[in-house]
Amino acid sequence: MPSLTQRMAAEMVGTAWLVLGGCGSAVLAAAFPELGIGFAGVALAFGLTVLTMAFAIGHISGCHLNPAVSVGLVAAGRFPAKDLLPYVVAQVIGGALGALALYLIATGKAGFELGGFASNGYGEHSPGGYSMAAAFVCEVVMTFAFLFVILGSTDQRAPGNFAPIAIGLCLTLIHLISIPVTNTSVNPARSTSQALFAGGWALEQLWLFWIAPIIGAAIAGVVYPLVAGRAVKG
Repeated sequence: MPSLTQRMAAEMVGTAWLVLGGCGSAVLAAAFPELGIGFAGVALAFGLTVLTMAFAIGHISGCHLNPAVSVGLVAAGRFPAKDLLPYVVAQVIGGALGALALYLIATGKAGFELGGFASNGYGEHSPGGYSMAAAFVCEVVMTFAFLFVILGSTDQRAPGNFAPIAIGLCLTLIHLISIPVTNTSVNPARSTSQALFAGGWALEQLWLFWIAPIIGAAIAGVVYPLVAGRAVKG
């Protein structure tokens, strides 16, 4: 089994890729209508980052890339609680490095304006103007669904080795649903990475994008073993 240091390094690289690929598609490509990627393209980009990294580092760290995922796996008995904090630290650092790379690329264009920098928000900072309550419910429910799919697709009883595909497509679907509501977090590391650069309101609203995803993930971690009948390590 890889050492904790190796697993943390894999989580850093993977989370950096998630932020650079997902948020990068929003900041660099979706800003240009002529490219035609829109919300759907951004949603697919996030799904592809997880799918590709699941194949690349799943055998090293489990490819969590997300503090909420790590919490949900602990709640389900799939991941040791003693490794939770190191994983979260690695994910937050990796996300920040991905955001830094994106910032350096984006600011290389004359006239670039940082704006929200693909940050997550509610109220006037929600893409569709959704309230804080709506954003909270959305993030809890979407993260619950994400963890439920992760736990189910990595169960040893699941068919084949298709977990990365199921998880990547699930994240794509989640973004298609919730980009208009919160710009889609379901991942505190992803939210933190962008808020660090956007500052102001993004940092002020960041609390929701830690608390809601963690609640949703923890609930899924408890519910899935009850539905499955027994906890099976994937």
